[in-house]
Amino acid sequence: MSNEYRQGGTGTLIKIAYRNIWRNMRRTLFCFAAVGIAVFFIVVYSSMIEGMIKSINESVQVYELGHVRAVSAQYEAESEYMPVQYPVADGASWKELAASIKEIPEVRAVMPRIATMATLQESVVKHATLWGLDIEEEMSANNFNMTERSDGLLEGRWPTPGSNECAIGRVFAHKSGLSVGDRILFKTISAQFSEKFLNPRITGIFNFDYIKIDEQYIIMDIERLQRLLVLGEGTQSLVIYADDANKSGAITVVVRDLLGDGNIVSEWSDNYWVAMMKMVGPIYTIVFLVFLIVASFLIINTVVMIIHERIKEIGMMGCLGMTRAEIVKVFFFESIFMAAFGAFAGVILGAIVTGIGANYPLRMGDMYGNTFSEMPMSNAVFFEFSPLILLKGWLMGVVVASLFTLIPSLKSAFVEPVEALRR
Repeated sequence: MSNEYRQGGTGTLIKIAYRNIWRNMRRTLFCFAAVGIAVFFIVVYSSMIEGMIKSINESVQVYELGHVRAVSAQYEAESEYMPVQYPVADGASWKELAASIKEIPEVRAVMPRIATMATLQESVVKHATLWGLDIEEEMSANNFNMTERSDGLLEGRWPTPGSNECAIGRVFAHKSGLSVGDRILFKTISAQFSEKFLNPRITGIFNFDYIKIDEQYIIMDIERLQRLLVLGEGTQSLVIYADDANKSGAITVVVRDLLGDGNIVSEWSDNYWVAMMKMVGPIYTIVFLVFLIVASFLIINTVVMIIHERIKEIGMMGCLGMTRAEIVKVFFFESIFMAAFGAFAGVILGAIVTGIGANYPLRMGDMYGNTFSEMPMSNAVFFEFSPLILLKGWLMGVVVASLFTLIPSLKSAFVEPVEALRR
């Protein structure tokens, strides 16, 4: 046996270890299950977190900041009140500004936006947000319903440029009892601090699958809202889209120089929720490691039990000429096999669940109502199915479980052959 081993080397040790793990199926399956469950949760939760991060990033880019946003410094200081008296670049024509910005390399689109508060008259819903958009350009640049990857229009049509028309969200329509063809009367405050009343006709109802907008926003054509708010050719903000979101930093610098002092130019990655989710990633990694460490204790206990049960076998290995290092390798390879097979099972189950979640999203808003209304996140969160996540989960399972079983494996090296054979 000794000569056979010497010819086979480490390969023979691996074969011995592989055969040994099947000697007690119940014990082996328990180890598989412990590591597999831990890896399964790592894969599923990693995919869910990545999906949430992607949803927040897209929501911030589509609904709020674009890739780069420019506003006046005064507006930024009072942004919670959505003031309209502080247009970007002191009220300069947004079309001229957009033309200059579009000359910057990597810029795909530049669009004006206005958001201000409105008080509704003769309605059970008393407050709403007026959202002025260059609708045609916006719809060609973005998928406002990120669940269905569409413009989100449910009924009717979008308001035409310059018209006294509007579109409202599906939740808003349901709460107020309004439908296509009805008129909605509201009051707002202009840039000159005068009260302005408007009674536009509803031409469309939209579903962006984003709770905050679906229940609060009234969309109007930007030109009509400019006239109503006495903004001339100015706009409250400019949102800029790049060909590549990673180029937003360089575009921000150029736009900041172009607009000069008195304006704030920021990129989407500076958003509070985007920054917060970046911080959450490492925290979840630590939690995942704790899961694995707890699961690894079952393998540790199993290896200790194996060493205790096979004490005479260890003594015989020593008598046949195997060194302490070689005996340790046998038990360590057994641990690696149990960790690898268990992690693989967890990855397979995780891949099935995340594959389903990548096509059939979690309805976060439906489950938690308005709890997530302040988060810039779509109601439907898709899991992020990624081979990298699966590989990461498998490697974490194998490496962590194997490292934590190294110490009990070393215990086998300190069993004296003579004493072991006497037991």
